[in-house]
Amino acid sequence: MAEIIKKKQKHIITKNPYTIKMDFEIIPLLISLFPAVLITVLAFYFFKLHTTNEERRRRFLLHRESQKQAFPLRLQAYERMALFLERISPGKLLTRMPPVGENKENYESLLVHTIDQEFEHNLTQQIYVTDECWNTIRAAKNATIGIIRKTTQKKEVNSADKMREVILTELIEKGAPSDTAMAFIKEEISDLF
Repeated sequence: MAEIIKKKQKHIITKNPYTIKMDFEIIPLLISLFPAVLITVLAFYFFKLHTTNEERRRRFLLHRESQKQAFPLRLQAYERMALFLERISPGKLLTRMPPVGENKENYESLLVHTIDQEFEHNLTQQIYVTDECWNTIRAAKNATIGIIRKTTQKKEVNSADKMREVILTELIEKGAPSDTAMAFIKEEISDLF
């Protein structure tokens, strides 16, 4: 009897219609799924590409609009810094600020104080100019103050008028530090256009 049951089970297992059909139906199923998966992957890729391009386009438009609004402010900042450099140029500064008395230390203090006031008045312009330009302007300011202080320390300079004379002579020989910064500003402005 056990032998008959084993034969029936073997017959049932081997003649099971689902196992035979399943072997033949998996391959067509995989073949038909492959194009669907491929199309899904391609659709996802192109959707991702489209959304990335749209995001870049929006960023570009926002950047362009902000540049359009910031450009006049930047130009005005460069104009103000050019005016600052002109005002602290030793030749113009000494002409505009004649000595009040003969004391060279008082005259030095007056000139340095005037330069510092001009600088503080234009301090906010650093937002609109490049770091390199701002550093050049600061270097010109510090160099101008250095020239004034160095001249005051000279032994041959014994009065405010003599100090003015020595600074102007040195300015003619070497040039003003503000001229270098002014050339840098002009170069940056030409790059903006």
